[in-house]
Amino acid sequence: MTTATLRAPALPAIAATLLVLATACAAGDMPDDAMQDAGPTVQFVNPRSPADGEGLPPFSGAVWVDNTFYVSGMLGLEGGQVPETAEQEAANVLDAIKGVLEGEGLTMDDLVVVQVYASDVADYGAFNDVYRTYFTSEFPARAFLGSGPLLFGARFEVMGTAVRR
Repeated sequence: MTTATLRAPALPAIAATLLVLATACAAGDMPDDAMQDAGPTVQFVNPRSPADGEGLPPFSGAVWVDNTFYVSGMLGLEGGQVPETAEQEAANVLDAIKGVLEGEGLTMDDLVVVQVYASDVADYGAFNDVYRTYFTSEFPARAFLGSGPLLFGARFEVMGTAVRR
């Protein structure tokens, strides 16, 4: 084990630097590139609020945080009904995600993380057959989770995170 010891001449230089920074911060004279942002920029897409009442579910469809876009879980139903095949439902839910992304100037290739909830993990292969056709570059990181029953009897619920590059 080694121990690093500050040499005495380094301490006055560190103290002087800290004093200059503290004085500049107190005076508000820090250059823009040295100041940290007050916080992230957040924008809700299809926002919901408690004032919406009981008619809508209590979540926003998607949220921007700086250059990161979070898409809420989506289903692939057709007219409120579960499609006949897992492949059709997978295509529907991925089309829905794609539509939300495109509405914000993004593509499926901007996704960096995808979470897939499946009522039956036996649909893994059917989902993958459709999923791979939605990307032209690298696939995002992904989880495929067996969830048990999903809302409205859906086979899949998919949510994702995209980054504007």
